Amino acid sequence: MGTTVAQTAVRVLNEARVRRVYAVVGESFLELLDALRRERDVTLVSARHDSGAAFMAEAEGKLTERPAVLLASRGPSAAALVMGVQTAYQDETPMVVLLETPALDPVLTGEVPASDSTGMFESIAKWCVRADDPDDVPHLLAEGLARCREGRPGPVVIGVPSDAWGVPYDSAKPVAKVRPPVTGTLGRSAEAVAGLVDEARYPVVIVGGRARSARDELIAVADELALPVYNAFRRQDAFPENHARYAGHLGLGIPARQLDALERADLVLALGTQLDEVTTQGFRYPTPQQTLVLVGTGIDEQRRRGLTFRVDTEVEPFLKELRAIASPRTRRASAANAAVHTFMTPPNTSNNTRVHPVDVVRALRKLAPEDTIVTSDAGNFAQFMHRYWCFTAPRSQLGPSNAAMGYAVPAAVAAKLAEPRRAVVAMVGDAGTLMTGQEIETAVRYRAPVMVVVFQNGLHGPLAMHQARTHGRLSGVTIPLTDFASWARGLGAAGYTVDDRERLEPIIASALVRQRPCVIDVRTDPDVVTPDVRLSTLLGAQRPSGT
Repeated sequence: MGTTVAQTAVRVLNEARVRRVYAVVGESFLELLDALRRERDVTLVSARHDSGAAFMAEAEGKLTERPAVLLASRGPSAAALVMGVQTAYQDETPMVVLLETPALDPVLTGEVPASDSTGMFESIAKWCVRADDPDDVPHLLAEGLARCREGRPGPVVIGVPSDAWGVPYDSAKPVAKVRPPVTGTLGRSAEAVAGLVDEARYPVVIVGGRARSARDELIAVADELALPVYNAFRRQDAFPENHARYAGHLGLGIPARQLDALERADLVLALGTQLDEVTTQGFRYPTPQQTLVLVGTGIDEQRRRGLTFRVDTEVEPFLKELRAIASPRTRRASAANAAVHTFMTPPNTSNNTRVHPVDVVRALRKLAPEDTIVTSDAGNFAQFMHRYWCFTAPRSQLGPSNAAMGYAVPAAVAAKLAEPRRAVVAMVGDAGTLMTGQEIETAVRYRAPVMVVVFQNGLHGPLAMHQARTHGRLSGVTIPLTDFASWARGLGAAGYTVDDRERLEPIIASALVRQRPCVIDVRTDPDVVTPDVRLSTLLGAQRPSGT
């Protein structure tokens, strides 16, 4: 008996070592769902919403550097994927999206005519393609699994007709094996860069997410060549933040003294990073006077004044060559390293009558295992995590550089499924929790004991801060407090409410040993909007009423 297109596609996934397919199950891929049920090495994860499924697939790809697969129907289902796919595109995360397109024979299937949604992804995907023949589907899938990892990694979107999955597959068309990603050509580039490093008075490194796999080699190079190393925005696990050569996280609110090494640099080595707006501090760095070397496959052209070199290769082999060629040097740790220790030291919050966000991060960091995976949303609360967590373990941070809200909870679920032996903590604000927090039920169903810490201050913090600065008053930014603990228990998780700092450590300690998903609803002080800003100071008066 022959196999169907769906069964052949699942075989392609298995051979490519894809371990999870994320979806909100729909009738447009019934045959594929049935084929997945028969394959024990590829798990179908049924999410509660398509946006949650998209963030899960993105998070797994970011954590493992191997693509997960995302399924979606047309219309609203496809539209809900956009934020997750755009996150994968901006953050260089491999992902394959299988998107329903209109049936090849709508008369036979009885479908209501509908538009093809594939086109909406063309600007946020590496490759968008539609299958015109059922036999093309396995081939396009194999091609997509290769393309999403080649050059600059990112999402690919494959449109599949809704009536293609159950069609018998023509075995006369053997599917090619998924090819391994091309690693680029090193050539004499490392020798040329070594010359630049030897000649430079103040070389520095900026390291991004695509250099995570080269972490050990990077540490050795930083030690031997005495290079200050900055982590790119939300890529704080690329280089250990407790290392003597660590110069800081290029995030938001970074003081000038911590930028000392970057300001003085005459050579900037950018390893595995696209140098986004936050990392470059509003495109201030590298300056036109600084020579820039970009290392990584598929790095985009940089529109900048100043000398720029591109090395199209993976970071690890480049660093190995550089370490072998460049001359060792001795240099004291930079002023930026001293400044970063001061910057990352939590302040004394004992005079606060309400729970300070610093209290939350300090207690979590004290009690959670060293290799805990931290996922986070956008929001002011995240600045406390960026500043005070101190990332020391590899592959321990998952956060979107595009300020996507609703990322943290789905990402935590995917991280726990991919790394079941590690603790996973999601840090999220109250607004983000109400966007995709229902995926805590997915964690319950798949027995993924994640910890979700909700920083609830009853306020849209970033907007309140901007309004206070601009107008001196607030409008539409207060949010009624939600009983997230009861909500979590209703979804099958454990739920806790903390409005007293003395209860923080006991509850966190209890949640860490629970073998079930936990939600900790922490009622934080709404006046503390960032580590350095109080809302009452901006308003020049008392806290806003209703907060």
